[in-house]
Amino acid sequence: MATLNVGNLGEYLREQRRNAQLSLRQLADAAGVSNPYLSQIERGLRKPSAEVLQQVAKALRISAETLYVRAGILDAERDRDEVETRAVILADPTLTERQKQVLLQIYESFRKENGFEIADGSEGMGPGMTDGSDAEPPERTDGRGDGGDSAAPHETAD
Repeated sequence: MATLNVGNLGEYLREQRRNAQLSLRQLADAAGVSNPYLSQIERGLRKPSAEVLQQVAKALRISAETLYVRAGILDAERDRDEVETRAVILADPTLTERQKQVLLQIYESFRKENGFEIADGSEGMGPGMTDGSDAEPPERTDGRGDGGDSAAPHETAD
């Protein structure tokens, strides 16, 4: 069963690499993986980790979430809306990487609040995020507020 997903992933990666007009060696170098390992992924012989998929997606300039679905890391039916939303946020050139990560954290928070768990629980945010793992969650319950329109903690409001 996993071989089918991995094979589908390999065919898709090969197609994306060719569309980008990159050789196997060029993509391997850009993604920071070995040429033989990437070749095995394309031939459906290896199932790469989410981290490797993220590196390859970045090198190909495509959505990592798309590769996660093809690799079977994300469930395509259940998570399609989430994947599309996350992909649009990550692809927005007007946002900084930090802004993208904070926006994704807020999105995850709202989905959890509404009873929709993020795909794969603990791994749902990790693979698709570049530097968000050590980012502070955006929601605050300590009364300080993040918008700057409330008084600072040491000041008193009149």
